[in-house]
Order: sequence, then structure tokens, then C-alpha cells
Amino acid sequence: MKHHFSVRQCLHTVHEIKDYLLLWLTQTLSTLGSGMTSYALVIWSYTQEGSALTTALLAVSSYAPYVLCSVFAGALSDRWDKRRTMLVCDTIAAMTTVATLLLLRTGQLRVGHLYLINAVNGLMNTVQQPASEVATSTLLPKRHYQRMSGLRALSGALTGILQPILATAILGLWGMNALICFDLGTFAVAFLALLIFIRLPKAEQSGKRREPLMASVREGLRWLWKRQGILHLILFLSAINLVASMYNAAFPAMMLSREGGSQAAMGTVNAVIGAANLVGSLLAVLLPAPRSRVRVICWTLFASMCTENFFLAFGRGIDAWAIGGFLGWVFIPVMDTNLSTIMRLNIPLDIQGRVYAVRNSLQFFTIPLGYTLGGALVDGVFEPLMAGQSADGLLAALFGLGKGSGAALFFAVLWLCGIAVCVVFRFDRHIWDVERKTEENQQA
Repeated sequence: MKHHFSVRQCLHTVHEIKDYLLLWLTQTLSTLGSGMTSYALVIWSYTQEGSALTTALLAVSSYAPYVLCSVFAGALSDRWDKRRTMLVCDTIAAMTTVATLLLLRTGQLRVGHLYLINAVNGLMNTVQQPASEVATSTLLPKRHYQRMSGLRALSGALTGILQPILATAILGLWGMNALICFDLGTFAVAFLALLIFIRLPKAEQSGKRREPLMASVREGLRWLWKRQGILHLILFLSAINLVASMYNAAFPAMMLSREGGSQAAMGTVNAVIGAANLVGSLLAVLLPAPRSRVRVICWTLFASMCTENFFLAFGRGIDAWAIGGFLGWVFIPVMDTNLSTIMRLNIPLDIQGRVYAVRNSLQFFTIPLGYTLGGALVDGVFEPLMAGQSADGLLAALFGLGKGSGAALFFAVLWLCGIAVCVVFRFDRHIWDVERKTEENQQA
């Protein structure tokens, strides 16, 4: 009887959140297609230019509009129909993918084109992301926030595993044109599912008269300023993102040019990182809610910062780099699940779009900065520094010689920076004040 009840309860839960599950599945498929295209274009741009900075600027052009426009996009998102907003943004993003395909087929694709295309995609993501967050909140009862956050992390892990594997396979068998067509096919599935089958409940309104746009932006800013715990938690993630984005800027340069590195090596390490995310996502889904979500966030980020950059800096082959990738990412889904739950439980639904948008600007403004800084430092400082080392020197013994050794030295610096960030914010009292408020809202 107990087993029968559990199955019946599970079926009831699936029926209760069926619209969310359909949205999650189709959006995950579309994200897989987009990620495969982005992965292939990073390799394409590095082989064209051979510069870490040139490749890093692909991410900068994508994140810059996201950071600059997020506060306004959130206020607009709270005013607009969420479903319609997501459909329009997806359509424009698909049009940029079509433009990439046409430029590629005519032999006219240049890195400069990709900067412009990524900027448009970044702008669309800026508007869509707050709408998507609110849509998730409206489709889910509060009791499912923890598990569904883990489910989202699980889908991110699966796409992380499949992106390099499928992208490499399709590129090898049929080329870039086929890969982009696959991307467009996944978009079509997600678009039709949202257009035809998914209906989003209306978010509860506070009853207040609709404010002017700038007043809505200021309300999101004021709400965060009055909640110093949430604000400091966002700043913590902002500092982590600075280190992580510098890592991302240096990663292709080292994987594609260092001794032992190649496209296959880069794909292998990325696949292992995806597997680590999968394991972490399963932990996030299966583990019960922790007593202290803030403590989980602090310790998981500390574990990540202590491991991956160390192995990338001092390792000399795929095995060491893969171990570092796994250890650096296995706990990130657990961190992200608890962070997402804290945000949903503390931010009122009727202003989530505005607050999430301000959060995005504060938490992610360091990403374009980190990509630019990381690429410039690798190309202009660390690679020239290592090029001038003698074979019997200390730095050569630690990091090797040749192209890519400068990126390895840079990872050693990032290893120390990441540890320092975690230690500083671990003793920020405002972050720990969030714990009590989260418990009160969860019980409400």
C-alpha cells in the first residue's frame, strides 16, 4: 500500500507541474542546440585568430548588453506578458542563427559578425531571462522550488556533457552547416511547445497602480538595498563570476595550444565538467533541504575555487585537467540550487522581474570585465612572460614552456584569487542574516 501511495503521489506531482516540465524539457533541448553552436564558434574563432582576447570578446559582446540593460528589462518584463515576451525573444535569437548560417554558407562569416550577433542574442536574453524566472515561479508551488531548481541544474549538466560530444560529432560528420540546422530545429520544438501547449498563470499583483518605468527600476534597486543580506550574497557571486570569467577566457587558449592540448582534449575536459554537473545535479535533486543554505553556498564555492584552477595550472595532461574540471564543478549545482531557492523564497512574486534584473546587473557585470581582463592578461602579460623563461627556470619547471604555458601560470593566479574571495565573504555577517529570513518565508 505504501508503494502504491508513493506512485500515486508521484503521478499527482507530475500532473500538477506538467506545464513546467514541458517548458523545462523543450527549453533544455533548445539550450543544447544553442550551446553546441556557441561551442563550435569558439573553436572556429580561435583557429581563425589564435588569440585568447579575440575569443573572449565573443562572450563580452554577449554579456555586455545583458549587464547594461538588465535593470530596464526587468521592469519591462514585469509589465509585459511573460509568454509573449519569451516567444518574441526566442524568434529574434533564431533569426541571428539564420544570419550566421547564411554568412557561413556564402563564405563571408567573420569574427566581427559574431560579435554583433552575440550582442543581439545577449539583449534578447536580457529581456527573456526575468520573464522566464517569473514564469517558473508561477508554474510551481513553493514546495517544489528546491527540487525543480535541482532539475534545472540537472538539465544544465546534461547539456554540458552533450554539447562538446554532439558538436564535435556533427562537425566531423556533416560540418558547421548541419550543426546550425540542428540548432534551428531545437528552437522550433521549444517555440511550438510554448506557443501551443503551455499557458502561464497570471502572477499575483500587489494592487498598486502601475508605476512609470524608471520608478519600477528604482523599486527593484530599493528593495535590494534594504535587504543587505541578499545584496551581499549577490556581490559574493559577482566576485566569484569575475574569477570564473577570467578562467573561461584562458581555458580555450590553454586547451587548444598547450602541449597535450587539442580540440579533442578540450572536448574531453568539457564533457567531464558536464558529467560533474550531472552528478552535482542529482545530489541537488535527491538531497533534503539543508539546515543552512548559506553555509552550503559558501563551502561549495570554496571547494570549487580550491581545486579546478590548481589542477589546470599544475597538471600536464588530459587526466589532470579532467580531474580538476570534475572537482571544480561537481558541487556547483548544489550551490546554485540553494541560491535559487533563497532568491525565490525572499523576493515577492510581483516584483521578481525587477529584482532579478537588478540582480543580473550586479551579479553578472563582472563577467564581461573578467573575459576582457583574462584574455588581455593571457595575450599581453602571461604568455610573453613565459616565452622569455629559460628551460631550467622555476616557472618553466612548474608550468612548462611554449604557447599555453602562460595560460597555465594565469590559472595559478586565479587559484589564489578564488580562495581569497571565498575567505573574505565567508565572514560577511550580512550574508548570514539571510538564513533566518529564508526559514521564515519557507514556513509561510
